[in-house]
Amino acid sequence: MTRRNMTARRGGLALVLALVTAAAIAALFAGRAAPDGANAASHREAPLISLDPAADISDFFAFRSYEPGKSDRVVLLMNVNPGEEPSSGPNYYGFDPSVTYSIGIDNDRDGKAEDVRFDVRFQNEIRGLTKDLGLPLRYIGGGPLPVVDDVDDPGNGLRQTYEVSMNGRKLHNGSLPVLPDNVGPRTTPNYEANFLSEGVKQLDGGIRVFAGPRDDPFYIDLGAAFDTLNLNPFVRGSGIDMLAGHNVHTIAIEVPMAMISNGSSVIGAYGFTTRPRVTIRTERGIDLSSGGLARVQVQRLANPLVNELVIGTVDKDRWNGTKPDDESRFLSYYLKPRFALAEQLVFGVPTGCLIPVDGCTPNPPANTGLDLAGFNRTDLQALLLQYNPIVYGEGRAGENSDLLRLNLTTPPTPLAQQSSIPGALGGDPAAWPNGRRPKDDVTDIAAKAVGGPNYVPLATIDGVESNDKAYPTAFPFLASPHDGVTRVHANR
Repeated sequence: MTRRNMTARRGGLALVLALVTAAAIAALFAGRAAPDGANAASHREAPLISLDPAADISDFFAFRSYEPGKSDRVVLLMNVNPGEEPSSGPNYYGFDPSVTYSIGIDNDRDGKAEDVRFDVRFQNEIRGLTKDLGLPLRYIGGGPLPVVDDVDDPGNGLRQTYEVSMNGRKLHNGSLPVLPDNVGPRTTPNYEANFLSEGVKQLDGGIRVFAGPRDDPFYIDLGAAFDTLNLNPFVRGSGIDMLAGHNVHTIAIEVPMAMISNGSSVIGAYGFTTRPRVTIRTERGIDLSSGGLARVQVQRLANPLVNELVIGTVDKDRWNGTKPDDESRFLSYYLKPRFALAEQLVFGVPTGCLIPVDGCTPNPPANTGLDLAGFNRTDLQALLLQYNPIVYGEGRAGENSDLLRLNLTTPPTPLAQQSSIPGALGGDPAAWPNGRRPKDDVTDIAAKAVGGPNYVPLATIDGVESNDKAYPTAFPFLASPHDGVTRVHANR
C-alpha cells in the first residue's frame, strides 16, 4: 500500500492416512469417560503452557503451497496466543521478545528434526503518540487524528519487529514489521487492504515470511463436546464453533522445497518455543541483556492434539520439554490410547484398528473392558511416529518421533477442491496426516478414524465443518483477523 497518501487429502490409501489422525479423538470425550481433561486443538493443552500464552503454539501446519504457481514451495505456519479476544485493549496480544519461536526439520528420515532450523525473534518499541504524549493506549487514530493504516503511523504506539534466521544465518537485512492488531473500523479501517502487503515480505532465495494477527483457523464445537458429548453426529452444520471471532498470532514461512529437503522426497517438521532459563523482569520490562543464559524448551507441536489428547496429565509438561525423537518415553500412551476406551464407554460402540497392522488390537473391533488390556495400537505407532512405507515410500523408518511428516511428491490440492468431507476420509491424499493444511477438519477425521468401521459412516462428529472465515488461496493462507468492535463469538 502507499504510506497513507504519504501524509500523516483416495480409497485404501485414504483410510490409511485417516488412521493416524486418531490422536485427536479425546477432545470429544472429555465427559465422564475421558481420562485427563483436554482442550481443543493445541489450545492450553498442558498445565504450565496454559499460563504462558505467548509461547503456547495453538496449531502447526506444513504443506505444499496450493497458491497458483507456487507448488514448488513448502509452507510452514505456527500460531500462538490461542483464543485471542480481538477487543482485549489497551495492550492487546503480541509475540514475546523473550521467546524464540523455532521450526525444526528432518530431511533424512531419522526422526531427528535437526537438519534445518528456522528461528524467529521479536523486539518491542514504544513510540509515536503513545510515547510522545504519555498515552495509556497502544493504538490511537480516527476522528480528528489520522487513522492507522501503515505500520509506521504515529498511532501505532507499540510496534513489534522481528528477525528470521535459518541454521543460524539471518535471512535479511534490518528488521521486519509485525502487523498491528485489527483494533476497529475507526482506528484501523480497511485493515487487510492497508496492511497485508506490508506484512508479506519477499526474502532472497524465494523465501516469503509473515508475522502478525490472523483469524484462528481451527474450528470445533468444544462446549458441546465437554457437555458429555452433547453432539449431533448425524447433522452437518449442527454445531457452534467455539473459536469463532477469535484470533491468533501467526508466523508464516514459505520456502522452496529444494532448500530444505536435501534431495529427500519426505520431510518431518515441528514447531517449538524456548525461553531463557532465568527471566529477569524490571520496571522497564524483561531484561534481555543476559542473552547468553541457557534457554529451555517450553512447548513443542507437530501433529495436532497429541499432548492434550494422548499424553496423560502427569506427563504433559515433561512432554513439552522433550524433543520429538524422545517419543519412545511416551509410547505406552499410543499403544493403549485412553481416548479409544473413552469413545467406547460414551457411545457404547466398539472401536478397533481401522486397517490390519501386525500386532494391532482390538482387531476386529471388540469391546475390551476398562483396563485397556485389549489395546495394542501399533498402527498408531507406525503411522503417527514413523516414516511408514505406505504413506512415505520405502526407506528409513526412523526413531519413534512425533513429527508432522510431508510427502513432497504428493501434488497439492487446490483450496476449492480440498475435500469438504474430512480430509483423507474424503479421498484427498494431500490432507493430514500427509502434512496439515488450515482447512483439514482434524477433529472429524480423527474421531472417525479412531472409531474405525463403526464410526466412519457418521455424517459428522461435532457438527462444525468449516471455519467462521473463508481461507484465502494465497500466502499466508489464513484469514484477516477479527476486529475488536464487530467480532461475533458464534457460528452456526
